[in-house]
Amino acid sequence: MHLGAKSDAGKKYSANRGNEIWESFAKVVEICEQKEINLLLISGDLFHRQPLLRELKEVDYLFAKLTKTKVVFIAGNHDYVKWNSYYRTFRWSKNVFPLLSDRLSCIEFPEYDTAVYGFSYYQREITERKYAKAEAWKKQKTEILLAHGGDEKHIPINRNELISLGYNYIALGHIHKPITIEKDKIVYAGALEPIDKNDVGEHGYIEGQIKNGIVTTRFVPFAVREYVHMCLEIDQTVTNMQLKEIIKTSIEKRGIKNIYKIILTGFRYADIEFDVSNIDPFGNILEITDKTKPAYRFEELKEKNKDNLLGKYIESMENCELDSLEYMALYEGVSALLETKKG
Repeated sequence: MHLGAKSDAGKKYSANRGNEIWESFAKVVEICEQKEINLLLISGDLFHRQPLLRELKEVDYLFAKLTKTKVVFIAGNHDYVKWNSYYRTFRWSKNVFPLLSDRLSCIEFPEYDTAVYGFSYYQREITERKYAKAEAWKKQKTEILLAHGGDEKHIPINRNELISLGYNYIALGHIHKPITIEKDKIVYAGALEPIDKNDVGEHGYIEGQIKNGIVTTRFVPFAVREYVHMCLEIDQTVTNMQLKEIIKTSIEKRGIKNIYKIILTGFRYADIEFDVSNIDPFGNILEITDKTKPAYRFEELKEKNKDNLLGKYIESMENCELDSLEYMALYEGVSALLETKKG
């Protein structure tokens, strides 16, 4: 969930981004109530940092409204159980079952023939492969593991090791993108809302059903916004004013609620420089990177520089194919010589 995250400070949309994440969380709780979901599972990083006491009270208020749903969660590397964490002393509502030990523990739900296992982080980084020895204890017919990690500094995870542990389902946390490790068996739900510019693509939650010990799952897109990396190819006819219109139209087509990182590619008119500092028609552009290159008029440059190195260089390579390695060498060589000439 990463409650308390403050994304992209200084941007127009960022002022309300923290509230949007809380609102998405509250809507998921409402869905649990509407659909009479039995278990709400949160695999770490409920908070983006150490939770404040008032924030735990807000979360528990939402959980307490659930009349059919049991909530089970663990603490991840962002909201790890610090020595003075409010997690240690907070008293949750009777339908909330945090697994906050640093060793594997479980909570049983006999009414569902299900046991849920997990342990929490007690420090930011754990390099030990702790899930390699986290076998199911065979407490109930259906057994679920909440696990958090997957990189070198946060409990390295091996797919085959997880499969061998004996769980019907493993709900993974830490990686922000939804990823299926083993269909209907081992799944990263991803962050409910994208947290930073690298969290591209759809975000949401996993909805699953257990029937006769068999789990089926589906990903449900849910995020208010999406980070989009958009490449726009520009040609030498495009002016600064036209570029603004191109960007505005492209964003309207993809969705004005999304957050954009825009990369400009292609060849621009040689004498123009794009001013990307004041292009943001909807207040949702995180950054614009200009990777366009000037479209040189080689014939004109050759004629103007026929008595110097630049002209002779163009003449030596002017018959190369447009998409060839030689053409790129021609282009880069001319760029370097023109920069030298300017100096």
